[in-house]
Amino acid sequence: MSFQQNLNDSVAAISALSEMEETIKAAANLLRETLLSGQKVLICGNGGSASDGAHFASELACRLVADRRPYPAICLASDGGLLTATANDYGFEQVFARQVTAFGKKGDLLIAITTSGQSKNVQRALEIAKHAGLNSIALLGRDGGSCRGLATIELLVQHSVTTRIQEAHKVLIHLLCELIEPDL
Repeated sequence: MSFQQNLNDSVAAISALSEMEETIKAAANLLRETLLSGQKVLICGNGGSASDGAHFASELACRLVADRRPYPAICLASDGGLLTATANDYGFEQVFARQVTAFGKKGDLLIAITTSGQSKNVQRALEIAKHAGLNSIALLGRDGGSCRGLATIELLVQHSVTTRIQEAHKVLIHLLCELIEPDL
């Protein structure tokens, strides 16, 4: 594709988020309620989605724009020692689920990010979170894959190109933070 085609495709993927306004607002409300009630946010994803998860956790635990108190948000992909120990001892499919069990408690919120919806470790984390009484928000791509239907709220970017899905997920992360920041 040409430069202009790629740019137009990116703009179209992001513009399509406007069709999800009510669901995005519902996700923001769940995130706001979780933080203001003293609960924590756990975030998981692989590769670029792991980086997006770290970014999201930073926006919550530090700040987005204005100075405010920090809120507890942990990116489950950030501890290399814990990830590799868990992968070695229990398999890669368990790297996030074990952390949800270790760090999550009823009323906490899991944010799961997967562009394909097929990440088995993210799917397992969503299943464990549901079983343990955590709420969840899934940022999904394509058709939602095997993760579809597992989260309390799903934000599905229905696109077939990973880069476009990732770009839309980054915008979703900032929208969620911008919607809750005034109340934090």
